Amino acid sequence: MKVAGVVAEYNPFHKGHKYHLDMTRKATGADKVVVVMSGDFTQRGTPAIIDKYERTRMALQNGADLVIELPSCYACGSAEYFGFGAMAVMQSLGVIDSVCFGTESETIDELVPIAELLANETDEFRQYLKNELKNGRSYPRARNLALNHCIPDFAENESVIGSPNNILGIEYIKALMQMHSMIRPVAIQRTDSDFHSYRLDQGFASSQALRQNIRMAENHPRDFREILDRIRLQVPEYVFEILLESFGNRYPIFPDDLSNVLIYKMLIERPHGYTSFVDVGDDLSDKLIGSLYKAHTFEQFCDVLKSKDITYARISRVLCHILLNVRQVDMDNYRNNGTIFYNRILGFRKDAEDLLSEISKKSKVPVITRTSEGDILENEIGRRQFDRDMLASHIYECMIANKFGSGLVNEYERQLIKI
Repeated sequence: MKVAGVVAEYNPFHKGHKYHLDMTRKATGADKVVVVMSGDFTQRGTPAIIDKYERTRMALQNGADLVIELPSCYACGSAEYFGFGAMAVMQSLGVIDSVCFGTESETIDELVPIAELLANETDEFRQYLKNELKNGRSYPRARNLALNHCIPDFAENESVIGSPNNILGIEYIKALMQMHSMIRPVAIQRTDSDFHSYRLDQGFASSQALRQNIRMAENHPRDFREILDRIRLQVPEYVFEILLESFGNRYPIFPDDLSNVLIYKMLIERPHGYTSFVDVGDDLSDKLIGSLYKAHTFEQFCDVLKSKDITYARISRVLCHILLNVRQVDMDNYRNNGTIFYNRILGFRKDAEDLLSEISKKSKVPVITRTSEGDILENEIGRRQFDRDMLASHIYECMIANKFGSGLVNEYERQLIKI
């Protein structure tokens, strides 16, 4: 059995994602496709617009055979954490032959030299990077200058590392190299619209465009059906049915919907500062403290704190780390003790039970199909990682309950999805 892996958020699922899953089978000859998917929080440091179970349904109805949750500490991390965590899941499964990812580059050959240097940093690279950071460069710019210095051809293709998908692709390749993995990276050139585009009228619409239109539907309730109908041509029919039926009941969820609980958490942590959380130094901690009474919502915090050297996305991820209690000491423990300690199945197709059986036999870590199994993990660090995932799920459910007046759903009572 040939098995290909895909890393995704499906926030929400659209026809570009369907194309990617179809091309993954074609490019690899895979019999089955496993998706490692972010849970209820995404790599941008924001809550997913619709919960992980509905996004699992979308994936299974449109080409995925099995969906595994990427632990929340990696799902809302930087590209490096996100990429390494996702590849660690793939590696731990013991059945993945190849990993396919979207890229703006025509060939993976443009990405490999960059990944090689980042995976095996030379003294020259480290010193150049250090000097540029001392000169006040932002980390992305300093890294580009160091790459430009160490790779002669990089200057001609500096834009290669400028797109979000290429950045993640490089991190996937780099992580596989660091793990000495036999999994083959396969790049599939994107044909959809720009990653950040808000337009629905060109090629495959981006998830960003879909979220923006769903936000418009929420802000204009009288016209919500008309606005959602614009989305219909951009998503598979089954996905549209979910988006239409669930609208105003369990979704949409936007960053500002977690503002109150975020401010509460920031106030609780304020006396100690925020330096214990991932990616927060002394200067940023001071800025966070200073912004507490200048902003009232999640997005206002990001706007107040972003600067020439600190991007909006980084601030968003930092706020998410604080909210979900993602601390640097925990991340260090994860990386030093195995990275991944369990594989939690969110859903699978019934005709892929043989794949699930094969994973159960070959997975290097416990395979969790019922949440109660997380409580009996033998590894203490693994239980801590699992508990953080449960916390993230319950915080997300609190947002849903508060926004739509529904009852609070207990993550421990959720069943995996079978299609």
